[in-house]
Amino acid sequence: MVSASLARWMARRNLHYGWVVAATTFLTMLATAGAMGSAGVMIQPLHEEFGWDIADISSAMAVRLVLFGLLGPFAAAFMNHFGIRQVVASALALIMGGIVASFFMAEVWQLLLLWGVVIGVGTGMTALVLGATVATRWFSKRRGLVVGLMTASNATGQLVFLPLLAALTEAYGWRAALTLSVAVIAAAMLLVLLLMRDHPADVGLPAYGETAVAVPPRQDHSLGATLLAPLVTLRSVSGNPVFWVLFGTFFVCGLSTNGLIQTHWISICGDFGMAAVTAAGTLAVIGIFDFIGTVFAGWLSDRYDNRFLLFWFYGLRGLSLLYLSVSGFSMLELSVFAVFYGLDWVATVPPTVKLAAENFGREKAGLVFGWVFAGHQLGAATAAFGAGTLKSDYDTYMPALQIAGLMCVLAALSVLLLRRPGSRPVAAAA
Repeated sequence: MVSASLARWMARRNLHYGWVVAATTFLTMLATAGAMGSAGVMIQPLHEEFGWDIADISSAMAVRLVLFGLLGPFAAAFMNHFGIRQVVASALALIMGGIVASFFMAEVWQLLLLWGVVIGVGTGMTALVLGATVATRWFSKRRGLVVGLMTASNATGQLVFLPLLAALTEAYGWRAALTLSVAVIAAAMLLVLLLMRDHPADVGLPAYGETAVAVPPRQDHSLGATLLAPLVTLRSVSGNPVFWVLFGTFFVCGLSTNGLIQTHWISICGDFGMAAVTAAGTLAVIGIFDFIGTVFAGWLSDRYDNRFLLFWFYGLRGLSLLYLSVSGFSMLELSVFAVFYGLDWVATVPPTVKLAAENFGREKAGLVFGWVFAGHQLGAATAAFGAGTLKSDYDTYMPALQIAGLMCVLAALSVLLLRRPGSRPVAAAA
């Protein structure tokens, strides 16, 4: 097999196959993130072609974001039961099918079904929980850095793809732009089938940073038990205040990123006379700085108190959104915003994953983070729908920016309620 031969070749050169799995996961999340980000260039073209109200289009995108998040804990359970490789390949096939079918839609309910449900389920199975699961299984050392890289691929992919997709949409229509997304996802599926493996033991290796090969846990329980596992985990941690702080702050994280800026950025800039391609280019700049900031956040999370990292990340993000809401959207002001907001786009993810693992243990970390990520996407869906509604009612997005900024400041303050892991028996309470 390709993976076994490559693992042996790398071992002879003192290289760990975990980095191949991490790279494959990175590219997979980058590809599916492009599909997620393509929704941002579809709102105006769909409105113009079909006459659909922006609030109705935003509703379909909100359903996609809800499922993208709610599938997180169940995605972790499916990966435990069926294996990462099989689940990810199936999810990529589902995303491709939903995008291709959307070429022929003519009614709002079809948009809701395909982009809300089908693509929402597919992308939900390849969301940040995939990166957290791979990092936890394959890496004992450098785990925070790996989570940072995975997170950067997910978030940056949603932003960097936008200029190209916007240019294709403007020149050839939204269907041509989505054809590119299908091609990229197909390439990612091929890599997954060739290189992805479920556990280090599958290629005879210990996790990176360990010396003993760990036997993968047997999955001898039924599919029904697998589906119940996320609910059982939620019940076991629901009495722990740490979980609700992480859930609530991640709700704000999604509200202030994916749901607001990613979904509505082109429309926000359009209100100030900016062309879609130019607006998408600004979003790509945010994506570049996001990559730098998120990887750096992963490095910091391995070395410093993650509670205070979250305090600064949420606080600075809130201030940048409040600044944008009172700016004149000049290129200078947008550049300042792109740098500061971009560095903090999803820098909150590595510290959140680390706090989940430290407080709830390695075995529960994937499922717990799945539920925390569900909060992220519920916040994103709230902003995707709420910002569209505010725009329809008040003909401006500025109240949405101000609400998101204030929520970030509140999230920063709430993080200070957390105690240092180990200062009290949090895991036992869970």
